[in-house]
Amino acid sequence: MIRLLHARLRALRRNDEGIAMVTVIGITSVLVLLVVAATATVLGSQRKSVDDSDWNAALAAAYAGIDEYQNRISDEPSYVKYGNPASEFSNPSGSSTSTVQLPPTANPAFGLGEDGDWATVPGSDNARFRYEVDNMDYGTTGTVKLRSTGIVGSQTRTIVANLRQTGFIDFLYFTDYEMSDPDVRGMSVSPPATVACTVVHKWKPGGSSRGCATIQFGNSDEIWGPLHSNDTMLICRARFEGVVTTGNPSGHFDRPSGCSYPNFAEGPPVYSPSIAMPPTNSQLKQETRTDLPDDVPRPGCLYTGPTSIEFRAGGKMHVKSPWTKYTNTSGATAATGDNSQSSLCGTPEQLRSGVTLDVPENNVIYVQNIPLSGPNAASNGDTTAPAVAGGWFTPSQPAACKHAATGSRLTNNLGHSQNVVGYPRTNELPPRIGTDADTSYGCRNGDVFIEGELSGGGVTVAAENYVYVTGDLTYENADRDMLGLVGNNAVWVYNPMRYNSGTAILPKHRTIEAAILSVSHTFAVQNYNVGGDRGKLTVHGAIAQKFRGPVGNTGPNGYDKNYTYDTRFRYSAPPKFLSPVTTTYGVNVWVEVQPAFRADGSYR
Repeated sequence: MIRLLHARLRALRRNDEGIAMVTVIGITSVLVLLVVAATATVLGSQRKSVDDSDWNAALAAAYAGIDEYQNRISDEPSYVKYGNPASEFSNPSGSSTSTVQLPPTANPAFGLGEDGDWATVPGSDNARFRYEVDNMDYGTTGTVKLRSTGIVGSQTRTIVANLRQTGFIDFLYFTDYEMSDPDVRGMSVSPPATVACTVVHKWKPGGSSRGCATIQFGNSDEIWGPLHSNDTMLICRARFEGVVTTGNPSGHFDRPSGCSYPNFAEGPPVYSPSIAMPPTNSQLKQETRTDLPDDVPRPGCLYTGPTSIEFRAGGKMHVKSPWTKYTNTSGATAATGDNSQSSLCGTPEQLRSGVTLDVPENNVIYVQNIPLSGPNAASNGDTTAPAVAGGWFTPSQPAACKHAATGSRLTNNLGHSQNVVGYPRTNELPPRIGTDADTSYGCRNGDVFIEGELSGGGVTVAAENYVYVTGDLTYENADRDMLGLVGNNAVWVYNPMRYNSGTAILPKHRTIEAAILSVSHTFAVQNYNVGGDRGKLTVHGAIAQKFRGPVGNTGPNGYDKNYTYDTRFRYSAPPKFLSPVTTTYGVNVWVEVQPAFRADGSYR
């Protein structure tokens, strides 16, 4: 019995050992599975971490591409013409009409396809980018579109950005000098005394004794938008609803004695670097050349001598320009002309008496001075002067204004010389400019007299001499229409006075909707210091000028300012509007889109 019991006990022990072995094996298997799962989780997390890091880095690489392209076009503005014409973004229709071309020196960022190049982000080993250029709107709005794709590892991300030239229309009000224009002092039938002055910013050495009066922002002035002056501003209780910046390194502004502190909604002026004006607006004249098909594929209209333009409904304008012989030009010196765009600009015969035309949408109208050339050509009315090169006028126009067809002398009813489009008007005493009378409406001047309601799109009107806004100048559609006014010299708000009473001829108030630029002189009101209260001068758009121009006295004469910014100028511009001497580009719109390329370089 005892022997049998021992046998059973040994069997039980053997069974327990088997069960223990199974248990150990089971636990070991579970532990192995847990280790494998943990290892897989760690490795997966590492891969996800790497992917997340590459994902973020790819976006940074796309931004780096935009930044690199900005630097290129800022250093070399003509670089906007370059891109890869085979790019889907540059040539979405797949036709042979792409507006970009490959640059003479290869740019790896223009690479395409699996075998194409990528540019490397400086300082990085694995971050690269490509970009594609769409410059179709650059010629009219100054905006170029860029699609930039960044790649890191297997991750790609793409950004589309609009880049626009930074310029004068970034501000509602821009002025180089806050002083009155030393060459255009009078501007009135009763001009103030002239003084000698030095053209220097007030905050620079010698500025405190420069001589010319500093024009102040007055009690009733309202500036509803961003403002910049390269000079030190003089402000008396005006209201500023936008950011105010100054080229004065201290940010300081002057306040006349007895004036309340101005209302600065966005804070007092702060320093911002000075912005240089271009020397002339002559580059706009190039937009009328017919011999530059690559740079000027759609030439605008060239008119000569005093020219009147009235915008009318239905996208029309009425143009009178009796001295115009050619509506387009060719050659760097504009020595020859042609009428190849007569269907757009009118014929000389039509322009002599006036013609109604379609507004040249997204284009330029340039009014030039009557050209004189040759060794005997003089500005003193010598009718024996030889014909101008290219045959513009034969003989040259004399100093006394004469009818373009009959040659009879033109005067208004007061005996003052009258130009060929009717200025000065009946009963108007011409305002003096400087110290001389009868210089406001010169017979040879490239002056444009403009008013009306613009309809049908965008246009820039430029004058080699003066722009006169002779009435309200507005938009039919404020979302679609856009106007630029560029005077090489002054841009005047026409404000005629009666010769016998000194009272204003036109009704009170004036509205101007436009981007206004006076390159060499000023934006000002004629006869600002006589004629009594003229109401509000409302400008919706942007104003840029070399010298501050007066619009009214601190007393009862002239206009109060009511200036509001056209916020569309943050993103767009009138056709071919002038930019500062030093051009930079800012990104005004950007958005991330689906990646344009796969990691192997092929399009998605």
